[in-house]
Parts: sequence; C-alpha cells; structure tokens
Amino acid sequence: MKILKILHRIYLASEQLDSMVSFYEQLLQEKCSLRFSYPQVGLELAQVGSFLLIAGKEEALQPFRAIQLTVLVESMEEAQRVLLKEGAQILVEPKQVPTGWNMRVKHPDGIIVEYVEHKR
Repeated sequence: MKILKILHRIYLASEQLDSMVSFYEQLLQEKCSLRFSYPQVGLELAQVGSFLLIAGKEEALQPFRAIQLTVLVESMEEAQRVLLKEGAQILVEPKQVPTGWNMRVKHPDGIIVEYVEHKR
C-alpha cells in the first residue's frame, strides 16, 4: 500500500476557517492546496501542508471528532486489502466523497483513521 500523505485533522467552528487557513499559510509559508464544501454533512474543509482543517457547526463536527488522522493513499482497494490482512477493522466501507473515495478504519491499537484516495 502506497501512502501519499498523512494529514493531521483540526476541527474548527465555521467562522474560524478563514483565519486559520491564513494562520497555517503564514506558519508554513505555503498556500492552501485544497478547499471545498461538503454540504451533505455540513462541513467545509481546507488543506494547508499536512494540516486538514475541518469546519462546521458542532453538531456537524461531532460524528467526525473520533477520527484522528487522514491518510491519503494511491489505491483504496489496495489499502483495504492490506489493512484487513493486518488486523484493522473497516468501520465505514469505501464510498464516494467530493474528493474521490474514503473509508473509515479502526487500527488494531484503537486509533480511528480516515483513508482517502483522491480522484485522478
């Protein structure tokens, strides 16, 4: 399984997103590389470097707060195969999302991770 990037998730109130994107752009001296709305779940997301900023109202954020990391992979199918072989538990099967595909996985140590394969 090829891991392309690991993103640290930061949960924010909607009104904080613009200022925190600016903060991380200045801190990292890097521009926001991805920003999109996910209206189906009431969230807006932005990526600056290895930080994934996830903004919304508390009730929209709550179902996602247990997810500690986002791991970008080259192939969702391969990731699922390897994770299952290594004893991980698939909590949410791969599904289409605005950026491509994702799935939610519980690692053997208990950490919950979102795996994402971006559209090509």
